[in-house]
Amino acid sequence: MSELRDEIISEMKVQPSIDPKEEVRKRVEFLKSYLTKYPFIKTFVLGISGGQDSTLAGKISQLAITEMREETNDASYQFIAVRLPYGTQADEQDALDAIEFMEADKTVRFNIQPATDAVVEALTDEDIQISDFNIGNVKARQRMIAQYAIAGNYSGVVVGTDQSAESVTGFYTKYGDGGTDINPLFGLNKRQGRAMLKELGCPEHLYTKVPTADLENDRPSLPDEAALGVTYEAIDDYLEGKEVKEEDAKTIESWFVKTRHKRHMPIDIFDDFWK
Repeated sequence: MSELRDEIISEMKVQPSIDPKEEVRKRVEFLKSYLTKYPFIKTFVLGISGGQDSTLAGKISQLAITEMREETNDASYQFIAVRLPYGTQADEQDALDAIEFMEADKTVRFNIQPATDAVVEALTDEDIQISDFNIGNVKARQRMIAQYAIAGNYSGVVVGTDQSAESVTGFYTKYGDGGTDINPLFGLNKRQGRAMLKELGCPEHLYTKVPTADLENDRPSLPDEAALGVTYEAIDDYLEGKEVKEEDAKTIESWFVKTRHKRHMPIDIFDDFWK
């Protein structure tokens, strides 16, 4: 393998194989340890799209919260699942099915359309034209504003859905869905996440649906793989150290290099990142 691929695999922490049951337990315990370390935190908040990643992150978050309540006799621990549609969402039913599967303690629905449209309108009034792609990023950041507002009201933190197949390509919005407090799925790829949901008894349609960020108005429900130019199957193989097509490897590595800034805290003059 190339030096760059070694670096990527090392940074992304994906194992060639996992035991789904053990992996679920490891990540539930990770979340519980976080709550034990910081006893003033009582709430996990997570935006639910109805896709694989938010369904898995939500389920293990609720498991951790439920166990903490039982083990500490502290009824104030809670998990809040947040619906964050832009107007009417095409896969709304999937999100509702996901919330039912994870048995969320509390559900909040917040329509981000008025806030998003207000930002775009205010900038347009200043003769700044926002592209549809850029509006998609505004949507992602509005969703995070809402989640942090809810978390701030309930002594909570925001749970992220970023896993390594997404992280390696930087396929998230900086300070949007990438701006969270704790990421229990990191170190997993897509197929490993699917295996964990299957182990947990998740409805099949939630982990077999086509992944999409669904941020662009002009290209609604655009599949991630179409936007990336490479399949998750190839990304998973790459991260597991398996043989992949040279073209796929180059695409993955290109995404990794040009999105380094997303996986890095803000850069200052003492940082060697920019040299």
